[in-house]
Amino acid sequence: MSDPFAGLFMAVLGLAGGIAVGSGMVALLIVFDLIPRLAQLSRAFNFSAVFESAVVGGSMFWTWADFFEWKVSLPAALVLPLPGLFCGIFIGMLAAALTEVMNVLPILAKRLRLTAYLGALVLAMVMGKIAGSLFDWLIYQW
Repeated sequence: MSDPFAGLFMAVLGLAGGIAVGSGMVALLIVFDLIPRLAQLSRAFNFSAVFESAVVGGSMFWTWADFFEWKVSLPAALVLPLPGLFCGIFIGMLAAALTEVMNVLPILAKRLRLTAYLGALVLAMVMGKIAGSLFDWLIYQW
Protein backbone atom coordinates (compact mmCIF):
# COMPACT_ATOMS: atom_id res chain seq x y z
CA MET A 1 0.00 0.00 0.00
CA SER A 2 1.44 3.39 -0.93
CA ASP A 3 1.65 6.35 1.45
CA PRO A 4 -1.42 8.28 0.17
CA PHE A 5 -3.59 5.19 0.54
CA ALA A 6 -2.17 4.47 3.99
CA GLY A 7 -2.97 8.02 5.09
CA LEU A 8 -6.48 7.80 3.64
CA PHE A 9 -7.02 4.44 5.36
CA MET A 10 -5.88 5.87 8.70
CA ALA A 11 -8.15 8.90 8.26
CA VAL A 12 -11.18 6.71 7.49
CA LEU A 13 -10.32 4.37 10.37
CA GLY A 14 -9.94 7.28 12.81
CA LEU A 15 -13.20 8.84 11.63
CA ALA A 16 -15.03 5.52 11.98
CA GLY A 17 -13.63 5.00 15.47
CA GLY A 18 -14.59 8.54 16.50
CA ILE A 19 -18.12 8.08 15.18
CA ALA A 20 -18.46 4.77 17.02
CA VAL A 21 -17.23 6.16 20.33
CA GLY A 22 -19.22 9.38 19.96
CA SER A 23 -22.38 7.46 19.09
CA GLY A 24 -21.92 5.24 22.12
CA MET A 25 -21.49 8.24 24.40
CA VAL A 26 -24.52 10.01 22.95
CA ALA A 27 -26.58 6.83 23.21
CA LEU A 28 -25.54 6.45 26.85
CA LEU A 29 -26.48 10.03 27.64
CA ILE A 30 -29.78 9.99 25.74
CA VAL A 31 -31.13 6.48 26.34
CA PHE A 32 -30.45 6.53 30.07
CA ASP A 33 -31.39 10.24 30.35
CA LEU A 34 -28.26 10.81 32.42
CA ILE A 35 -27.98 14.60 32.37
CA PRO A 36 -31.60 15.31 33.43
CA ARG A 37 -31.41 12.53 36.02
CA LEU A 38 -28.12 13.87 37.36
CA ALA A 39 -29.66 17.34 37.58
CA GLN A 40 -32.64 15.88 39.41
CA LEU A 41 -30.50 13.93 41.86
CA SER A 42 -28.38 16.97 42.65
CA ARG A 43 -31.50 19.15 42.91
CA ALA A 44 -30.00 21.54 40.35
CA PHE A 45 -32.42 21.13 37.45
CA ASN A 46 -32.03 24.82 36.54
CA PHE A 47 -28.37 24.07 35.80
CA SER A 48 -28.92 21.15 33.41
CA ALA A 49 -27.57 23.29 30.55
CA VAL A 50 -24.39 23.74 32.61
CA PHE A 51 -24.08 19.96 33.01
CA GLU A 52 -24.54 19.48 29.26
CA SER A 53 -22.00 22.20 28.49
CA ALA A 54 -19.54 20.63 30.95
CA VAL A 55 -19.78 17.26 29.19
CA VAL A 56 -19.32 18.81 25.74
CA GLY A 57 -16.61 21.20 26.91
CA GLY A 58 -14.69 18.46 28.69
CA SER A 59 -14.86 16.24 25.63
CA MET A 60 -13.64 19.04 23.37
CA PHE A 61 -10.87 20.13 25.74
CA TRP A 62 -9.43 16.65 26.16
CA THR A 63 -9.74 15.93 22.44
CA TRP A 64 -7.66 19.02 21.69
CA ALA A 65 -5.23 18.15 24.47
CA ASP A 66 -4.76 14.71 22.95
CA PHE A 67 -4.47 15.91 19.35
CA PHE A 68 -1.93 18.60 20.10
CA GLU A 69 -0.10 16.61 22.81
CA TRP A 70 -0.37 19.31 25.43
CA LYS A 71 2.09 18.82 28.26
CA VAL A 72 2.04 20.16 31.79
CA SER A 73 5.47 20.59 33.29
CA LEU A 74 4.59 20.54 36.97
CA PRO A 75 5.50 17.92 39.58
CA ALA A 76 3.15 14.95 39.50
CA ALA A 77 2.34 15.41 43.20
CA LEU A 78 0.78 18.78 42.35
CA VAL A 79 -0.90 17.84 39.09
CA LEU A 80 -2.38 14.39 39.64
CA PRO A 81 -4.70 14.91 42.64
CA LEU A 82 -6.98 17.44 40.91
CA PRO A 83 -7.72 15.41 37.73
CA GLY A 84 -8.00 12.31 39.89
CA LEU A 85 -10.56 14.05 42.06
CA PHE A 86 -12.54 15.27 39.04
CA CYS A 87 -12.43 11.84 37.38
CA GLY A 88 -13.59 10.21 40.60
CA ILE A 89 -16.45 12.67 40.99
CA PHE A 90 -17.49 12.12 37.36
CA ILE A 91 -17.40 8.33 37.58
CA GLY A 92 -19.20 8.35 40.93
CA MET A 93 -21.95 10.64 39.68
CA LEU A 94 -22.26 8.65 36.46
CA ALA A 95 -22.54 5.40 38.41
CA ALA A 96 -25.09 6.94 40.77
CA ALA A 97 -27.16 8.23 37.86
CA LEU A 98 -27.02 4.86 36.10
CA THR A 99 -28.02 3.07 39.28
CA GLU A 100 -30.92 5.43 39.84
CA VAL A 101 -32.07 5.30 36.23
CA MET A 102 -32.12 1.54 36.22
CA ASN A 103 -33.95 1.50 39.59
CA VAL A 104 -31.52 -0.95 41.13
CA LEU A 105 -31.42 0.54 44.61
CA PRO A 106 -35.17 0.96 45.16
CA ILE A 107 -35.83 -2.61 44.02
CA LEU A 108 -33.01 -3.94 46.20
CA ALA A 109 -34.19 -1.94 49.22
CA LYS A 110 -37.78 -3.09 48.73
CA ARG A 111 -36.86 -6.76 48.44
CA LEU A 112 -34.58 -6.63 51.47
CA ARG A 113 -37.14 -4.54 53.38
CA LEU A 114 -34.63 -1.71 53.81
CA THR A 115 -36.66 1.14 52.32
CA ALA A 116 -36.38 3.22 55.48
CA TYR A 117 -32.59 2.80 55.41
CA LEU A 118 -32.03 3.65 51.73
CA GLY A 119 -29.75 6.60 52.54
CA ALA A 120 -27.61 4.46 54.81
CA LEU A 121 -27.49 1.73 52.14
CA VAL A 122 -26.19 4.20 49.55
CA LEU A 123 -23.66 5.59 52.02
CA ALA A 124 -22.47 2.07 52.87
CA MET A 125 -22.03 1.30 49.18
CA VAL A 126 -20.06 4.53 48.63
CA MET A 127 -17.84 3.92 51.65
CA GLY A 128 -17.24 0.34 50.53
CA LYS A 129 -16.23 1.54 47.08
CA ILE A 130 -13.87 4.11 48.59
CA ALA A 131 -12.33 1.56 50.96
CA GLY A 132 -11.91 -0.98 48.17
CA SER A 133 -10.32 1.58 45.85
CA LEU A 134 -7.93 2.80 48.54
CA PHE A 135 -6.97 -0.77 49.38
CA ASP A 136 -6.31 -1.51 45.72
CA TRP A 137 -4.29 1.66 45.11
CA LEU A 138 -2.34 1.83 48.37
CA ILE A 139 -1.80 -1.78 49.39
CA TYR A 140 -2.56 -4.27 46.63
CA GLN A 141 -0.79 -2.37 43.82
CA TRP A 142 2.44 -2.03 45.81
